[in-house]
Amino acid sequence: MRKYVNLKFDNGLAVIRIDNPPVNALSQKACKELIEVINEIDSFESQDETFDKKKIEVVIISAADNNNVFIAGADINMFLDLKTKKDGENMADFCHGVIDPIANIKVPVICAVNGLALGGGTEVALASDIRVASENAKLGLTEVQLGVIPGGGGTQRLSRLVGPGKAKDIIFTGRKVGAAEAYQIGLVDRIVKKGEAFNEALKIAGMILKNSPAAVKNAKMAIDKGLDLSLEKGLEIEKKALGLACESGEQIEGAKAFLEKRKPKYL
Repeated sequence: MRKYVNLKFDNGLAVIRIDNPPVNALSQKACKELIEVINEIDSFESQDETFDKKKIEVVIISAADNNNVFIAGADINMFLDLKTKKDGENMADFCHGVIDPIANIKVPVICAVNGLALGGGTEVALASDIRVASENAKLGLTEVQLGVIPGGGGTQRLSRLVGPGKAKDIIFTGRKVGAAEAYQIGLVDRIVKKGEAFNEALKIAGMILKNSPAAVKNAKMAIDKGLDLSLEKGLEIEKKALGLACESGEQIEGAKAFLEKRKPKYL
């Protein structure tokens, strides 16, 4: 049993819950467990013998407390050991090792931000595909207030998502961004009432689970790999992704179901 990160499977859905009260800090032990969980999902391995490991189609990341705090950042005590340039670079390597695997999950990842999400909490959200925020959510990359910078991809993913100017505004000031502004600038994709972020994530996951797993997976691949390429190269990625989707055979079931006016039954 893990102490700080819980993982449950349910009919194609993998749910990750961060549980390190009182503020779900990303301590070294919590980070280690999060890495273990991501590796388990990525390798489609489960301790539950009744779970079909081939059917992980969507991942939700949330907090055990669904009301006030998502992840309030890293354990500040870790910063006391940063005394040299190399220490800082090593810390960045450690942070990348925690956050990058989230972005590299091959199926859609939905992040339910149910309250405060600072530093590493925002970086976890940025590494996800879809971000749902409760109306009381506050996000921020506040590291400059502590003499460091976002080290888990925050400077890169935020600027790509909201643009460099807005990213600099948020990072340089270290201010917290409320849910309304976060939605306005594209930092989050949906806003819901307090306590409803996880339920909304479940609704989105349910919609995704109705679709062809191969099509969704390859659509994600095409978007992610083509994002920083030229349009011409991106279209080549899209062509290959469509080919891979068709290779699955699921398009046959999808077409038949449409013509027969029934719901498709994907494997």
